[in-house]
Amino acid sequence: MKSMLAKGRAKFMLRNVLVFQAIRRLTFITRPVDTIKEVRKIRFQHFIPIKLTKRSITMSDAVQSQKRKNSEVCSASDSDSPVKKQKKASEGDNPSNDEDFISKIASGRKNVCSSVAEFKFNKKRVRVLSKAKDFPDDSKGVVYWMSRDQRVQDNWAFLYAQRLALKMEVPLHVCFCLVPKFLEATIRHYGFMLKGLKEVEKECTQLDISFNLLIGHAKDRLPEFVKEKKIGGVVTDFSPLRTPMAWVNDVSSALPKDVPFCQVDAHNLVPCWEASPKLEYGARTIRNKIHNQLSSYLTEFPPVSKHPHKPKTSEPVDWDAAFKSLEVDQKVEEVEWAVPGTTAGLGMLESFCKERLKYFSADRNNPNKAALSNLSPWIHFGQISVQRCILIVRQYRGRFKDGVEAYIEEAIIRRELSDNFCFYNKNYDSIEGAYDWAKTTLREHEKDKRKYVYSREQLEYGKTHDQLWNAAQKEMVTEGKMHGFLRMYWAKKILEWTPSPQVALETAIYLNDKYSLDGRDPNGYVGCMWSICGIHDQGWKEREIFGKIRYMNYEGCKRKFDVAAFERKYKNKNIGP
Repeated sequence: MKSMLAKGRAKFMLRNVLVFQAIRRLTFITRPVDTIKEVRKIRFQHFIPIKLTKRSITMSDAVQSQKRKNSEVCSASDSDSPVKKQKKASEGDNPSNDEDFISKIASGRKNVCSSVAEFKFNKKRVRVLSKAKDFPDDSKGVVYWMSRDQRVQDNWAFLYAQRLALKMEVPLHVCFCLVPKFLEATIRHYGFMLKGLKEVEKECTQLDISFNLLIGHAKDRLPEFVKEKKIGGVVTDFSPLRTPMAWVNDVSSALPKDVPFCQVDAHNLVPCWEASPKLEYGARTIRNKIHNQLSSYLTEFPPVSKHPHKPKTSEPVDWDAAFKSLEVDQKVEEVEWAVPGTTAGLGMLESFCKERLKYFSADRNNPNKAALSNLSPWIHFGQISVQRCILIVRQYRGRFKDGVEAYIEEAIIRRELSDNFCFYNKNYDSIEGAYDWAKTTLREHEKDKRKYVYSREQLEYGKTHDQLWNAAQKEMVTEGKMHGFLRMYWAKKILEWTPSPQVALETAIYLNDKYSLDGRDPNGYVGCMWSICGIHDQGWKEREIFGKIRYMNYEGCKRKFDVAAFERKYKNKNIGP
């Protein structure tokens, strides 16, 4: 008996020693690293950590390499993370209390840490694009070249840029390069974007960060800004689309060779290049790859804080000149229901959680029910973060479990699948980007007789025999948004009513890009490719025109929802010339 007690005491003492050692290691790992004075050489070494010295800091960590898995929590165990603290404070899984919604989000960031300099940044979010790894000795600033993610807070690219600027003890500059024309974008899109950027400028000013609207292409304007300000490093965000990727390549070639250049995926929860190294066939093949990594990435954000190193000069943006520089269609008017900017976007998120999330699972495919999040315009322009949406929505899991899970599937899996498709398939907007079975079946049925054939103009102005299709087109033209279920029906009917699959795809993309606030987006391209080319789908029963592409018809819609009610809503709206 004594022997057993002695063994028990020995095990207890050994366990305490191990726990004490673990706590010491955790304290060391999570302790903020002191600012190193007079540091002027910082490395962009992304995957190979180097020793932290007075003259050398790894850029990918910006502080130190962590041997343990990057969980991105700040000086606290996971059980005491800010997200869990918020859950504890939510009084029975009810996040809606008297505290102001946006103020509560800001408090959550501050609970993580006061500055991103204290935060263990996950280096897998970053990839280095330049050969240069070291900041020049005479560098006087860091630039965040803002493009896809047009917000200050909840922006990993912005946070990473500030982290570098804090370590170098230099000013932080934000640059946005305004091109006069972009694909089919109209004043509806540019107005929404520029008004959102006004809010970005205001917040940057409050944080002693300069915001610069450079009119012209990035390859012409950004390198000259870097030279003029003696910038030591450039950080940009990520888009998988052809044109933005070309912009990044052009800037990479035009920047001074001694200026490091890196990219941060601030749009996806799991960075596109980390989610999968290849083109995925569908949601079923990427779902587990993303879910298995979410614990490393789905964390609370630290705040972009007031920057202690002010720029010497910072001129206010001439917004009138910005609008005058545009060469876009002025006839497609801005919409009233969607107010631009991060504040309004978070307001829409709040209303979704409080009013529509409970219906999302059951009614999201019913165009007559208010069940959708309506967040796509703000997400498309990067004015709010998908990760922020998930952090808020998942707090309601106890009350609306089905709605929360359905939203997570759409906002994370389907959205990141779209980025994957556009990143790894350079023909993401062409029949050539379809699977072989789809290309074959469409080619075999290309010459099938069509009962109705409409011109692009007839389709644009809703002049078809199908009143449901006309109503959906009118919704998009007048409101800048089409219900998700109707987008599928709308695109499939374009395949049925145009001379060829290629014409159908070009027409669908043109109309979506011109009128939808969330056009020119991976989700939009994949939506059209799914409807017309069977992307992320399978072959179905073969029929005329469609071949083995999934078919949808008017009668099927009538079984889903009250078609007549939706048609009446837009019957008297005229969108024609």
